[in-house]
Amino acid sequence: MTTIAVVGGFLTLVVLQRRGSSCEGELRLNVAAAPEIAAAVEPAAQAWAKTATGPNNQCVSVDVVSAEPVDVAAAIATAHGVPMREIGQADGKTKLPDVWIPDSSTWIQRLQAAAAKAKAGKGETVTPAPGQATASANPQAAALANKPLVPEKGTSVGRSPVVLAVPEPLAATLGWPKKQVTWPKLLQTMNQGTPMRVGIVEPTRNAAGLSGLLAMAGAAQASGAKAQENTVAALRALVKGKSALTADLLAEYPKDTDPATLATKLGAAPLPEFAVVSYNANEPPVRLAAIYMEPSPLGLDYPYTILPTMAPEKSSTANGLLAALHGDEYANALAKAGLRASDGKTGAGFSAPTGAPASIAADKPADVVSIIKSLTTWSAVTAPSRMLAIIDVSGSMGQLVPTAGGATREQVTVEAAKGGLALFDDDWSVGLWTFSTFLDGNKDYKQLAPIAPIASQRNKLLAALSGIRPKEGGATGLYDTVLAGYREVKKGWAPGRINSMVILTDGENQDSDGISLDTLLTTLRKEADPNKPIQVIAIGISEDASKAELEKITKVTGGGVFIAKDPAQIGDIFLQAIALRAQ
Repeated sequence: MTTIAVVGGFLTLVVLQRRGSSCEGELRLNVAAAPEIAAAVEPAAQAWAKTATGPNNQCVSVDVVSAEPVDVAAAIATAHGVPMREIGQADGKTKLPDVWIPDSSTWIQRLQAAAAKAKAGKGETVTPAPGQATASANPQAAALANKPLVPEKGTSVGRSPVVLAVPEPLAATLGWPKKQVTWPKLLQTMNQGTPMRVGIVEPTRNAAGLSGLLAMAGAAQASGAKAQENTVAALRALVKGKSALTADLLAEYPKDTDPATLATKLGAAPLPEFAVVSYNANEPPVRLAAIYMEPSPLGLDYPYTILPTMAPEKSSTANGLLAALHGDEYANALAKAGLRASDGKTGAGFSAPTGAPASIAADKPADVVSIIKSLTTWSAVTAPSRMLAIIDVSGSMGQLVPTAGGATREQVTVEAAKGGLALFDDDWSVGLWTFSTFLDGNKDYKQLAPIAPIASQRNKLLAALSGIRPKEGGATGLYDTVLAGYREVKKGWAPGRINSMVILTDGENQDSDGISLDTLLTTLRKEADPNKPIQVIAIGISEDASKAELEKITKVTGGGVFIAKDPAQIGDIFLQAIALRAQ
């Protein structure tokens, strides 16, 4: 017997086979599958359930739910009390399944990384702004505290390579289908006189978007002398062309071959092969070419993932369903959805795009460090922001950093700030201060640039950064500076933007003539407005920075403390800290 029900807005197929006296009772297996593969999993589950029995001779029922991977990932993370700030809290509608089939193993890697980070701390402490709830307030989290979020890996039950989807007339100008299109060629086309419009589905929430981000960023970083320039250009292009949903991105492609239209509409985007197959099946006025880039982006592998929260008695049944997701019938069902089998080959009825390989090899597991770094950078530069950056120029900032080729703490900090500024879009508003003691008359801080749109003062900010030098004999006037900076951000607080203060320091307060820590904290408590939150992000440059002191401050304001134990790593820490403001 098969019934269909709508649960929480999702179409749920309940496969329930009763076999008279051959089985007793019921064992229900809940499966959440990415939408495009759910249609293939369903008939395979139905066929399998006709003869399957549970470990105690129960009848088996299977609920196959079509669920976006980002929603299931958020539900898993929220249930365990593990923050995944880039995807947000669970929607409250998506339930934890027994088996999860996301579109990519990168979801598993990201959940594992988030859990490891939450457990280890990673030198980072995060405090919510006044009135803001914490993820750990979830009562379910305590019960799941000792259970892993996900297993080490799942077993692939389908594949779809990620291709560069380009309108066929434009693809022909790149040499398609006769010539192999390379990443350097694409970067050149993106940046030449009349640049090609490039789009991407939000990579923090979409596996194919993440794959494209990794591939394009990796190619830019490997482009020799122009690596930094190409990386910045690629990220800016992707940010401008990002869409929340795949459907929204597909709607941006041209609807006719007029040269003016082709020049102004979307010209390229990393998308799954199945999305191109589906798009062309609707006979659009301008078909999309699926360009199989070299090196190929990380493909979608649809890992069959048995969650550790599943009841132990369901284990053998879940493994039985996994064994059923193979064979010719299942491969043919995948083909109808534009998907390949787990071995990379295609079943009957697959509408192969021009130039598509008959088979694709399995990808090596993605480097989780690269995944997290790319997503951190993306989050850092995409959130609309208003920020005051305050850099320590006390005498100790002149100390040499052995791991940075003999550069000083000040120099590595300034270079990190310059790198961030290069990525920030023109609609950001940024101000720049320095601080020590008696830096501007009796004040411990000095304004180098007011908080204003980068579009009007990018060169001014770069010039000011280049001129920063440590003050010989200068001490660290931390408390007076934090209060003044907080008030400066509050004075021009802007709705619809992330208002923040980022302070970079290598020491603790040394100004005996300034306010005390108790006075600072009391004043901040009085002035903090839950309706106008201001994130205070403190970055400690080396372990000389007082983490305990900085944590007391951010506990009042909300924000976070990051310690770069090795100052040479300040660039990565800076991007992690900037990304926190989006939460």
